[in-house]
Amino acid sequence: MKGVMLMSGGIDSPVSLYYLLRQGHEMIGVHMDNRPFTDDSPLEKVVDHLVLLRERFHQPIPLYVLPHGPTQLTLMRSTDRHVGCVMCRRFMWRSAARIGEREGARFLATGEALGQVASQTLANMRSATVAVDLPIVRPLVGLDKQEIERVAKEIGTYGISTRPGVCCQAVPDKPATRSTILQIQAEESPLDVEAIVDDVVRRAVVM
Repeated sequence: MKGVMLMSGGIDSPVSLYYLLRQGHEMIGVHMDNRPFTDDSPLEKVVDHLVLLRERFHQPIPLYVLPHGPTQLTLMRSTDRHVGCVMCRRFMWRSAARIGEREGARFLATGEALGQVASQTLANMRSATVAVDLPIVRPLVGLDKQEIERVAKEIGTYGISTRPGVCCQAVPDKPATRSTILQIQAEESPLDVEAIVDDVVRRAVVM
């Protein structure tokens, strides 16, 4: 089955991708390029993760790189900063879903693990994922960080993930951990959501 994996450059997403490839799924990578709110390192890490996993599984794993920085800037200017991470995820999911539709994918996938960060509480994950219709697969959802790191070391992605780099500078100081769908929809209401996603997908680059 074909799926689209959101790739961040961190520890979790290549481990999640590894599990799906091991199960025989045909995967496509999507990286939301967050510059200027980060540096070049996340994209470089994603590329190196995919080189390693392509060789291991003898699968091409195409990579779409989409510009996410302008969307972040719009969200920072126009919506409540406390729910910025949830808003960010909604637009990431929408962009990934568009790529999935283009590629004939049946599902989206992520490296999220329940409760690991503010955007991964159950309430915030629900608020984010209702933005898309494609089902979302989370192979790591019940694992803790130590378990994920152990697998990353075993498969060789840990060293890539932990190379120096700039963390996302768009993360709010006090991110909300419990959002509601109605709250998020109200925050989005002034935005031209389709136009934003159209622009991001139009500028996608395949690597």
